[in-house]
Amino acid sequence: MTSADEIKQAVRERYAEIVLQPSNAGCCSPTATADTSCCGGDGCGPSDTPGSLASSYANLPGYVPEADYGLGCGLPTEIARLAPGQTVLDLGSGAGNDAFVARAIVGEAGHVIGVDMTEAMIAKARANAEKRGFTNVEFRLGEIEALPVEADTVDVVVSNCVLNLVPDKRQAFAEIFRVLRPGGHFSISDIVSEGEVPADIRASLAAYAACIGGAVDKADYLGLITATGFTNVRIAREHVAGSLNTPDGSAVRARLLSITVYADKPA
Repeated sequence: MTSADEIKQAVRERYAEIVLQPSNAGCCSPTATADTSCCGGDGCGPSDTPGSLASSYANLPGYVPEADYGLGCGLPTEIARLAPGQTVLDLGSGAGNDAFVARAIVGEAGHVIGVDMTEAMIAKARANAEKRGFTNVEFRLGEIEALPVEADTVDVVVSNCVLNLVPDKRQAFAEIFRVLRPGGHFSISDIVSEGEVPADIRASLAAYAACIGGAVDKADYLGLITATGFTNVRIAREHVAGSLNTPDGSAVRARLLSITVYADKPA
């Protein structure tokens, strides 16, 4: 059985490689098994149109192309109800893509914190911020299951195609709940599943690092959020990102869905 530490190490190595070799980027590359097919467009775009996610990001204020490795599966900032002066936490912030978009909305009076467990990504994000003179964006090395953030200090949490990479999702949502202020909320884009994900894919470190092996059932995912204590849980956007077929390709065993979920922490 694959351990949580083994999963985390595989994810770190995969995303460190992306920084060093950007041509290998892309969250849902089907590197795990021959019967895996996921995300036929750019990254895990918000529609089935190839390149749509990249095009959408390019039109957003604050977009920094050097921070975009095509690793997302949605546009969480678009439904995050961001406003000037807010404190925003970006989970799995990578090279800073969503953090910089959030900064453009919250303005100079706001504060954006990015957390990522890959040192190479943190270094890249900090370099991107320093290059542009951003003084109200910071990037912290840490894990989502043990966030280096004080309780009740964040107005909005955003995340883009990252929670599926976390072994203990229950603890991850508990940490999100802890750091949010009462009345705060989150907007998370992620990959979930519908149907039977084969055991060999679940056990594959390559599949986990490719956003596939750790994708949990959609209903279970929403159930975890509700059980944590969040209210007003809703899927704001959803589309089919790919499918897991039988070895001979004759039938679909499971669908992979890109969803963007919104939820409130009770006031």
